Amino acid sequence: MSDQTSPAAFSPGVPILSVLMPRAEGVVIPLASLLAGALAFSLFLLLVGKSPLAFFGLVWMAGFSTAFSWQNTLSQVSPLLLAALCVALPARLGLVVIGGEGAIVLGGLAAAVTAAMVAGWPMALGLVAMVLSAMALGGTWIAAIGALRIKRGVNETIASLLMAYIAIALFNHLVEGPFRDPASLNKPSTLPVPESLRIGDMPLISAHWGVAVGIILCVFCWVLIERTTLGFAARIAGDNLRAAQVQGLPVGRLVIGFTALGGAFAGLAGFFEVAAVHGSANASLIAGYGYTGILVAFLARHNPLAIIPVAILLGGFAASSGLIQRRMDLPDATILVFQGMIFVAILLSETVYGRFKVFSSAYWIAR
Repeated sequence: MSDQTSPAAFSPGVPILSVLMPRAEGVVIPLASLLAGALAFSLFLLLVGKSPLAFFGLVWMAGFSTAFSWQNTLSQVSPLLLAALCVALPARLGLVVIGGEGAIVLGGLAAAVTAAMVAGWPMALGLVAMVLSAMALGGTWIAAIGALRIKRGVNETIASLLMAYIAIALFNHLVEGPFRDPASLNKPSTLPVPESLRIGDMPLISAHWGVAVGIILCVFCWVLIERTTLGFAARIAGDNLRAAQVQGLPVGRLVIGFTALGGAFAGLAGFFEVAAVHGSANASLIAGYGYTGILVAFLARHNPLAIIPVAILLGGFAASSGLIQRRMDLPDATILVFQGMIFVAILLSETVYGRFKVFSSAYWIAR
């Protein structure tokens, strides 16, 4: 889906609504899905004897009402932005890749291990080495899914899900075994990242630099997809893979390249979690960001620019889970139930695209 608007589209005699309404469909339906999910969750809260108004009030209070709330929200945003790109980029080729969680944990592990190896290096070189190792491992892991799809016809959704479980199992084995810090007793972890290689907060904002990097990469991906010949080829392949092959497009290289790029971004999310948040690779890396990133990407309709506000919204939801647990006496997983209902609503909404005449160009041209 392109956001480009050609000059001819606004030529005299063509109703402006015939141009704008088809584009509005991609905004209105996801918003309606979000509201439908919220309504379904409200009914669930009423069934368990809780107030939906109190719930959403606490979400606002914890996620968006004060500077401290925004600090908590933004701390969740960076991995969501990058995990969503891991889903959105392959999706432009028609692939449903949901294994970003595996790339995140392996990218974080690669960054932590590299940090221990380059502890004596200058800060700039050490950080570059950590970033490259995290992106290389994450990109290779997800690119393998693209290769399986192209070379062996393996369904990428099943492959990515299974490989995410394998990645987590491999991560746990390495952190609790060969790469374990002997000083980490109750919570196995790698050696701590040296202070010289830690990522600090941005000026004036109590959020680490991963947020800015994630936003910049979202803009970069939008330009890549919407304003380059490579992105155009990817969109053509996503519309009809077989037709793209007949036209001679390098479909195999596109699939592997876009999955590798998405995986590299997920690995970068692992780097920031280790270097800016946790200070080492441990079980806290397995936080479900890769799975929430799926919801972010689908709610944004795989548009990299739309991923930014959606990630902020869901980051606020995640930041409110602790307060909701304390104030409403609900389990910490309540937010996950809420997100699950939204995701179901998003999936159901896929069946209504193209069914409303008001969103068609022909409807407004005929009026």
